[in-house]
Amino acid sequence: MLKTLAISLFSTLLTALPVVAANEILLSYGPWKGGVKVESLEAFAKDGTVNSNLRFYLRPLNPEQREQFRQALNKRIDISPVLLSRFFNSAMGADILTRAGRGITLQGGSNGKFALRGAMIQAAFEPEGLTLLNVLRNFPTNMQIQGEYVIGLANTIDLVVEATNYFTNQMAEIATQEAESSTIDFSQLPDPRQRGSYQFRQETLTLTDASRQRTFYMILFAPKTYRPGKTPVVIISHGLASRPEDFTAVGEHLASHGFVVAIPQHPGSDTLQKQALLNGLSREVFDKSEFYNRPKDISFVIDELERRNPSEFGGRLDLENVGVAGHSFGGYTALAVAGAEINLNYLKEICDRPFTGINVSLLLQCRALDDVSFPTYQFRDPRVKAVLAKNPVNSTIFGQTGLAQIQIPVGISGGNYDPATPFVLEQVRAFTWLTTPNKYLALVEGQAHVDFSQLDAGITQVLDSMPGLILPETELLDSYRDPTILAFFELYSANNEQFRPFISSAYGKYLSQEQKFRFLLIDSSAQSALQESVNKFQRRR
Repeated sequence: MLKTLAISLFSTLLTALPVVAANEILLSYGPWKGGVKVESLEAFAKDGTVNSNLRFYLRPLNPEQREQFRQALNKRIDISPVLLSRFFNSAMGADILTRAGRGITLQGGSNGKFALRGAMIQAAFEPEGLTLLNVLRNFPTNMQIQGEYVIGLANTIDLVVEATNYFTNQMAEIATQEAESSTIDFSQLPDPRQRGSYQFRQETLTLTDASRQRTFYMILFAPKTYRPGKTPVVIISHGLASRPEDFTAVGEHLASHGFVVAIPQHPGSDTLQKQALLNGLSREVFDKSEFYNRPKDISFVIDELERRNPSEFGGRLDLENVGVAGHSFGGYTALAVAGAEINLNYLKEICDRPFTGINVSLLLQCRALDDVSFPTYQFRDPRVKAVLAKNPVNSTIFGQTGLAQIQIPVGISGGNYDPATPFVLEQVRAFTWLTTPNKYLALVEGQAHVDFSQLDAGITQVLDSMPGLILPETELLDSYRDPTILAFFELYSANNEQFRPFISSAYGKYLSQEQKFRFLLIDSSAQSALQESVNKFQRRR
């Protein structure tokens, strides 16, 4: 399912490029050469005609596969040619084209990125729209598919899919074994999925960090009455092309239990930046300085809360034990302030490898190489005492040595349907590399990085057209998220031991009762078992 989802989402942007050509598609694999005429594909797409030129290549396909191929040739992607052009002009868009152009070249082997770009944009401008057939009509020269590259890419995708299935099963096995030793009856305990008893207020503040000449807004949730002792504080960092408003439900849940919650905007990598790209006011999906500014935003928010604490909160805020949660790019942000150090040498090594594009998050992480100032950056904020990273962008920009620098409690979660930050590449590896004694890894089966109901650009339609694809209901995902984030920060920010049972394999099993999509949770005690699973998988390959 992950492979199907990843391919479908990728094709939304790249329109399944491997059949693009003007007059003939040239094929090469080592010394072998071949070719398929475009007119043969056009005839097949029209009514299923298979002529002598095409027969050899379709021979391995059964009737169902042939029909799927024919539908793919005719499938139209409704996307604005202007928006497509703007995206391909961005650094991330250019990177996608360059990677695709290594396997889909001009005749003779030159990278086909510029021809691909021109053909796709021109096709999108025409009345027939962006279809495979229309792209081939607009390709300026005969194209050549480099068989070794394409097959290598396909094998790499298969490997990631196989690894995802393998580690999903391993997580389930390890979590089940851990849960069996528990004797806790969770039905007799308070339910952390439920809202708390505290009334709270919500306000939006505008902050300015003069040292960085950076102004941004922040949504603040604060209880109207305070819990005994110090009031715990959690800061939430949104992801790429997102905004603070997307996380108000989490803020409300925590505030109802007596937390103060701050959700800052990260200008340069938020919804407004995305809109600027779409409107032609920016050439980038995000500003490369966001690798620096995002962690600094978190520290500045703590500074601001320290300034306001005496007058607005009566000195009640506990700003020496701050919790930070983040999603996607926000996961990077949380890990950075926790002490993870950027490893540019490792990042460059991975970014230069072929087939890295299957990890979509690398398109973001590799942008850090554009900023030569990185070796001097230090983001660790000692006031931050625990972090949660959901679907984090992290494994390559930090690497093993960078993540090993974290010495505070860390929770990492992911989904096995996630095509943007693949679970095995971005979460499993990160968990095994962490050396902090208090670490957790959660897998939500069926979770796919974001709530797809909020997406546009044709992705929702792609998902709807995929037979057999079932995603978890938002309510189920919320029922896994809310108690986990509450319990984690109650334990590690508020030092409330009563919540420790709720971040355990046993509680994950309890939440998952009678559910198709389970919530699997392990902790540092499973390190050796998970590492052995990694070793076994590597040996069998």
